[in-house]
Amino acid sequence: MHEMSLCESILDLLKDQAARDHFSRVKRVRVDVGALSCVEPEALKFGFDVVMKGSLAEGAALEISRPPAEALCLSCLETALVGERFGTCPHCGSEALHVTGGEELKIRELEVV
Repeated sequence: MHEMSLCESILDLLKDQAARDHFSRVKRVRVDVGALSCVEPEALKFGFDVVMKGSLAEGAALEISRPPAEALCLSCLETALVGERFGTCPHCGSEALHVTGGEELKIRELEVV
């Protein structure tokens, strides 16, 4: 489960940010987990609770938003929501899609004290 290592990286980022901004407690972490990110939200939630134990983020709420996958069709130049990485354009049927959104995993916002 790579979500555990992702949570360890999130904790490292939280520690770095706490040192820079002088906070001692994280109450809430809001993250974007794109539809094509290959991250399972439920596994991320589980890993988050386990990894944050005993840290400045113990007991913090993890809120996950799921931005949709978007792609630009290089044939018809239309942008569309896609359900998979190697699909076809819903406008023209081309397979020449360039993913433009939905692959991200990023911390959107922190609530700290």
